[in-house]
Amino acid sequence: MRILQIVFALGLTLVALAGAHAHGYRIGEIKIGHPWTRATPPAAKVAGAFMTFTNEGGTADRLIGGSSPVAEKVEIHTMEVVDGIMKMRPLADGLEVPAGAKVELVPGSFHVMLIGLKQPIAEGDMVPLTLTFEKGGDIEVELAADKMGAGGKAHDHGSHGHGETKKTDHSTH
Repeated sequence: MRILQIVFALGLTLVALAGAHAHGYRIGEIKIGHPWTRATPPAAKVAGAFMTFTNEGGTADRLIGGSSPVAEKVEIHTMEVVDGIMKMRPLADGLEVPAGAKVELVPGSFHVMLIGLKQPIAEGDMVPLTLTFEKGGDIEVELAADKMGAGGKAHDHGSHGHGETKKTDHSTH
């Protein structure tokens, strides 16, 4: 009987540890899946934040900004290839999350930019970030800090799809 209790306790511990890395949030009809960032070098002034937004509602919303106590400002950015050169630019109107769609913020594409870092981000840190949606308002999330140079695959728990498509329309499914 004692062995069963130990096995059960170990199983609960493993489930708790797995849950610590797979974190998500909800604001209205939008699910926010596993927000994360990368550790930064000591002198870094910027960091990217990545996550997925799944709009389960019938109305589009738009990510229009944010704030964080670790950065002077937060902007919504995209990266795109222009004349063979990768360029990053802010999205002046924010990022639309269409009704019934999943939008992924991944390295090399859409992302949240933390600008003017006040301190380095270390691997394992949980970085506070407030996201502002046009209709849904503000929601506080925590970014799980991965190692420097991480591409997001360490956070792919089978349902987030980091590194796959940037935008997927599920409205016809």
